[in-house]
Amino acid sequence: MKIELKQITVREVVNGYIDNAEAGVVGYGGKLDIRPAYQREFVYKDEQRNEVVRTIRKGFPLNVMYWVARDDGGYEVMDGQQRTISFCQYIKGDFSVEFDGNPYAFHNLTGEEQEQILNYPLQIYFCDGTDKEKLDWFKIINIAGEKLTAQELRNAIYTGPWLSDAKLKFSKSNAPAKGLAEKYVVGSPIRQD
Repeated sequence: MKIELKQITVREVVNGYIDNAEAGVVGYGGKLDIRPAYQREFVYKDEQRNEVVRTIRKGFPLNVMYWVARDDGGYEVMDGQQRTISFCQYIKGDFSVEFDGNPYAFHNLTGEEQEQILNYPLQIYFCDGTDKEKLDWFKIINIAGEKLTAQELRNAIYTGPWLSDAKLKFSKSNAPAKGLAEKYVVGSPIRQD
């Protein structure tokens, strides 16, 4: 597999950001699929999401991310979906974060503070290889962080139209099956428990 490290700014990733909730998330001028079929839903808790923004705001290094090259010239996020959605949602105004004891939405920051966030350099490994190489790498890089469940790993390996349809019915927060079986099943549908 070919892996190349590049610096991409938060501004570039947020450009063209559209979150169609469980139907998909894109950014990077429409060339980045932030939530490809093999990725789980957004699972960060508020504090985890807020820490991503605080890390960027303080200029501390954020863990590297991995994007996979697609045949159509675009990319998909292999690792870093939770962090990417966190900073994109913040910049788009979905939530505020406490700094120095006060909550600040992105639009409440000074122009200088906004520019610091938008110009923050992300370390992104661009990966290109066979499907098997990509999936093997996906398993390896997801050992740490918000650990994948066994079902999430299986879904990463066996993607396709059937899985997409099944996730729509069973693994979404508003899925029909969740409403019907909620009192009989334990676990979170978005974690595919």
